[in-house]
Amino acid sequence: WEFNGSFHQPSAFLMLGIPGLEALHPWISIPFCALYLTALLGNCMILFIIKKTQSLHEPMYYFLCMLAVTDLGLALCTLPTTLGLFWFNLRRIGFDACLTQMYFIHILSFIESSVLLAMAFDRFIAISRPLRHPSILTKATVTKIGLAIVLRGMVSLLPIPFLLKRLTYCGKMELSHSFCFHPDIMNLACADIKVNVFYGMIILLSTVGMDFIFIVLSYILIIKTVISLATREECLKALNTCVSHICAVLVFFIPMIGLSMIHRFGKNAPPLVNTLVAYTYLIIPPALNPIIYSIKSSHIREALLRALRRKSG
Repeated sequence: WEFNGSFHQPSAFLMLGIPGLEALHPWISIPFCALYLTALLGNCMILFIIKKTQSLHEPMYYFLCMLAVTDLGLALCTLPTTLGLFWFNLRRIGFDACLTQMYFIHILSFIESSVLLAMAFDRFIAISRPLRHPSILTKATVTKIGLAIVLRGMVSLLPIPFLLKRLTYCGKMELSHSFCFHPDIMNLACADIKVNVFYGMIILLSTVGMDFIFIVLSYILIIKTVISLATREECLKALNTCVSHICAVLVFFIPMIGLSMIHRFGKNAPPLVNTLVAYTYLIIPPALNPIIYSIKSSHIREALLRALRRKSG
């Protein structure tokens, strides 16, 4: 490995695929291709349907558009390095390219967390204040929320690449995944990483951690509101509007928390577990979210069927 300057930065890192199954990478790439294709086509379809269907120009679907754009970004961030490794065994990634990929992966993850919180707030307002919902969440308000979400992610994560660049790296420069992840990179340093660990934990807890807490509080308030409704049918109808969002929250947060815990505290965890949780965290939500919303949202399903009928006609 080449080192430059007094900071001892490596010229590149080596990425790993699925440990122990390197010979099967071309075959393993088939389900990955299917997941990436589902993520790209599914989220593009969601964006197209909402754009073309005037009745879907509501806060709930504006937030769904934000979620779809974020999922597209996450899929596109990891697709080149993952499929490059599986298809052509391209394991090498430049140091700066790795930091850039890492920065965007973490930004998009933080944005997705915040969008899920905004969607929980939207569901709470829609159920508890149905008559005031359009006046509270106007287009201008939704736009401001979207900008605030993006700015929060960009600003809070801006120091991370610089904190990594100041470290000295030595020894084996192998990443645990086919993409760059902050705890994975900092654990390769042979310098003191206390600042990186502390800042990473503070940012994670103050953003994603707080988002998760507020999502849980939103659903506690939603359940209290639903229980106060007069009939059982009204309760079920109100809760049914939240099913898609609850599934999206679980699909995103469970693997994310698991991966963070493994990187920070699971040093003795088998490499295969680490790898599978990482791929579940970054590839499964972008592929599943469009399917979840297409199945559970009758409005999107009907709009999709109308679009297909027009094309076939």
